[in-house]
Amino acid sequence: MKDRQFHRVKYREIIADNLSKAGWSWGCVSAVDSEGRTIWIADAHRSDGKRFVVRADEKLTAFVELELAIHAASSKIKRRFIAPGDG
Repeated sequence: MKDRQFHRVKYREIIADNLSKAGWSWGCVSAVDSEGRTIWIADAHRSDGKRFVVRADEKLTAFVELELAIHAASSKIKRRFIAPGDG
C-alpha cells in the first residue's frame, strides 16, 4: 500500500471557500484588546451592499459566527417572500 498524504482542511478554510463561492469577499484580523487578550474580527461583504462583521475570542469561532450571521439573515429574507401556507 502506498503512503498517502492527506491534506488536513481546517473548518475555517471550508467556511471561507463557501463564502467565496457564494460571492462574498471576506477577511479576518486579530487584535489585542485593552486587557491584553487576542480577539478575532471577521467580516464579509458583497457587491449588493450586504456586510457582516463579527468579533470572537478564537479564529474558528469568528468564522462560524460569520457563517451563522449570513445564514440567519438570508433565511430571514427568504421567509419574508414565502406566502403563508407555502412553507
